[in-house]
Amino acid sequence: MYINVNGASTYCYTGGKTIDANKPTVVFIHGVLNDHSVWILQSRYLANHGWNVLALDLPGHCRSAGKPPASVEEAADFVIALLDAAGISKAAVVGHSFGSLIAMELAARAPTKVSHLVLVGTAFPMKVTPALLEASLNTPMKALEMVNVFSRSTLAPPPSALGPGTWVYAASFALGKRVLASNHEANLFHTGFKACDSYANGEAAMAQVQCPTLFMLGDVDQMTPPKAAKGLIAKAGNARVVMLPGGHHQMTETPEPMLQALTQFLHDKA
Repeated sequence: MYINVNGASTYCYTGGKTIDANKPTVVFIHGVLNDHSVWILQSRYLANHGWNVLALDLPGHCRSAGKPPASVEEAADFVIALLDAAGISKAAVVGHSFGSLIAMELAARAPTKVSHLVLVGTAFPMKVTPALLEASLNTPMKALEMVNVFSRSTLAPPPSALGPGTWVYAASFALGKRVLASNHEANLFHTGFKACDSYANGEAAMAQVQCPTLFMLGDVDQMTPPKAAKGLIAKAGNARVVMLPGGHHQMTETPEPMLQALTQFLHDKA
């Protein structure tokens, strides 16, 4: 579905269901050079098990119009505006990587709007190496190759994710190219990485979060190593930590353990 947010059309995948005011809502926020499709298994499952789902494309990404957010804070304000435009007073918010910072900042800025906070593949500070920042700006295909090598711990996903025999490296590379090509006016790669690298409010934001928080971390994640989340975990007042046996893209590398942890958290804390 499309929702007008701040005068621009924003795409949200709903799992094929209409929004029902009587159901709880979960919002999925993707990371750099991703879109709503990275949440396909999680969003479809929840949409068919009693939840409204809004898996969004951030502004300027793929099906969403508007200017891509230049900072975590700007992106958080956008998602708050999205909730208002959709008529959603409160939602569970799930974010991956860059999206996890957005989700956390959102929960700190608008605590009454967030019932559950789920941070997947998170870290603070989420620094990007100078070489990768430079490559994302000037040689994005080289940077995309680097990111895909660092992000993946598997060659093929479990059957419950993308299907038997899927080559996840090539699938992720193709998605990154498609997202990058979707905006001819801005370099979404560099813009997103710069926003991650520049974000300085992580621990302060986490300390302001009032809702239950779930950290889902990959035990061999090279992009956001589990140890890089320790500061956030220490600041969280009501947190659960689940370590998943995979790398940075838990949604497809460990889809079933991730979905089980997610649904258990939403059920136990609802």
